[in-house]
Amino acid sequence: MFDRFQQRSTDLERLDTGEYTSEEYSRWQREMKFIHGILGEERALKNTLLRDIETPHETKLSVIDVGAGSGGLLRKLAYWTLPRDVFLVGAEIDRIAAKSITDSKIAGLQCDALRLPFCDNAFDYSFCSLFLHHLDDDGAVKLLKEMSRVASKRIYVIDLNRHPLAYYFYNFFGWFVLQRFTLEDGSLSILRSRTPGELFEIARKAGLNDTKVEHSRVNRLILSGR
Repeated sequence: MFDRFQQRSTDLERLDTGEYTSEEYSRWQREMKFIHGILGEERALKNTLLRDIETPHETKLSVIDVGAGSGGLLRKLAYWTLPRDVFLVGAEIDRIAAKSITDSKIAGLQCDALRLPFCDNAFDYSFCSLFLHHLDDDGAVKLLKEMSRVASKRIYVIDLNRHPLAYYFYNFFGWFVLQRFTLEDGSLSILRSRTPGELFEIARKAGLNDTKVEHSRVNRLILSGR
């Protein structure tokens, strides 16, 4: 019953293959806002990146969200850091999503997360959320290297923990409130995710220093390093 959790799945999600309708994607975006807000990403960001930003209290800061989607977490970060001078950038490969990120406080940029068009140490911090599990191990190492290259202080990687309790909990409660596309892709996301030990190994291969893996509520892991 639990054999499927011993190794991460290599099956692709429909979000990666593009096998979904515009209506499914629109509903997925709404449901992801719920998942980010209620199920963990905002809490994880508050307890890690925001904690570092607030101490010491620097007057100017810059942060890039890699694989930012439509920029929901960046907007939260912009609100949390008011009235400080914080430069926020969302890097996203999808053209429409990248365009939707830009507002008065955030710059959106369409680009490849594994080839960020920025010089070394262009930002103070970089982070990504629920993105790492979409990549194989080689891609994950490249991502961490790029995030570390452009961040002078620290990187934060928020992702799921491959654990049977989380998988069955998500499937049970998701069946009542989520569309089939979100439910199936979310289940596969858990199976594609990494354990704390696997995250440490990816970080080692990427050459990160001062590496930490912290647990956050609702099955989130936060990998950080320099």
